[in-house]
Amino acid sequence: MTNSHTTHSLDKTSATEITDVFAAVGDPQPPKHGFFNRLYTGTGAIDVIGKRRMWYLITAAIVLVSLGSIIFRGFNFGIDFEGGSRIQFPAGNATTSAVEDVYRGAIGTDPVSVQTVGTGGSATMLIRSEALNQKQVEALNSALFTQFQPKDKSGNPSRAAISTSDVSETWGSQITRKAIIALAVFLVLVAVYIAIRFETHMAIAALAALFFDVTVTAGVYSLVGFEVTPATVIGILTILGFSLYDSVVVFDKVEENTHGILHLTRRTYGEQANLAVNQTLMRSINTALIGILPIVGLMVVAVWMLGVGTLKDLALVQLVGLLVGTYSSIFFATPLLVSIKERWGPVAAHTKKVLAKRAGAASARAGVAAERRASMAAGRDHEPRKQRAAGQAPRPGARPSGKRHKRRN
Repeated sequence: MTNSHTTHSLDKTSATEITDVFAAVGDPQPPKHGFFNRLYTGTGAIDVIGKRRMWYLITAAIVLVSLGSIIFRGFNFGIDFEGGSRIQFPAGNATTSAVEDVYRGAIGTDPVSVQTVGTGGSATMLIRSEALNQKQVEALNSALFTQFQPKDKSGNPSRAAISTSDVSETWGSQITRKAIIALAVFLVLVAVYIAIRFETHMAIAALAALFFDVTVTAGVYSLVGFEVTPATVIGILTILGFSLYDSVVVFDKVEENTHGILHLTRRTYGEQANLAVNQTLMRSINTALIGILPIVGLMVVAVWMLGVGTLKDLALVQLVGLLVGTYSSIFFATPLLVSIKERWGPVAAHTKKVLAKRAGAASARAGVAAERRASMAAGRDHEPRKQRAAGQAPRPGARPSGKRHKRRN
């Protein structure tokens, strides 16, 4: 009954409190629990706050790699941002490599991308290229029709089955400007909400985590060479919302654990924040896994089976952003909050007071232990001979003490 009660209350009691309880009843150590048991119950399996310098170094390295790729490699912007031409026709027996060869022979350069959209009889070939003039469009359409004989709705080969559309650079720049405006408005609203709901320091930490999410997601796109499309921008706004949600959940638990902490000297703000991270860790991991499963399903069904290219862009940015957002909410946002709090203000003074009290208590315990060892050693030196000999083995041939046995006649 005691063990079940202890296990039931693990999520509400920190590891230090459990140790104190067992020490008070004479047991120096509580029952040992494995890493995964403590991870599931949220009792401090991972020391996130105590090792925050390590997480800062890892975070800084990831950001530097991402910024380096953005600066030196740049982005692979889609036609919607840079402008260009889009050519589409029924796929039939055409393959992407064959279409690329025909395009190269008619235009003299490589297309930006060639992909198959859809499956079966409804599949189409989609060519994205730089802006083509009228003469180039006619030459390309003629070469495509000669090679693949695309059919119209009635099932007859026709050049009208090949459609061409142009996207101007002006329209692409407008899309870019609107995306930046939407991102800025989102960040401002986030800062205002968190500052009102929680406090200013939490708003700063949350914005820093969102900046990390955007930078790393963009860096991954630059590093791998994913095409940046309007669907990518929509996906980034989506994963920023998820990252904010996860950070708010952790901050809410931090606020609950640290309520009234300044009036107590048992634990520091950072230790309570670390407990909050551990208590919400499995929730964050489970939420991320549940979010990843439909994204993987979207990539398998929509991209590989149906061949919808725009959904691939949306799925990729959500998959990358979900992983990055989970990392930032656990290993960056809360440690940064604690660092800001312990830099100045009442939390910094409270932390110094708690650490000073612990240092004094540890010194006092060390002194008491030293005196006890000295007294025990002195007691052994002055122990009477008979008392020292009481524990020795009897001499050989000596009669045993106690009741004597009568000798038989």
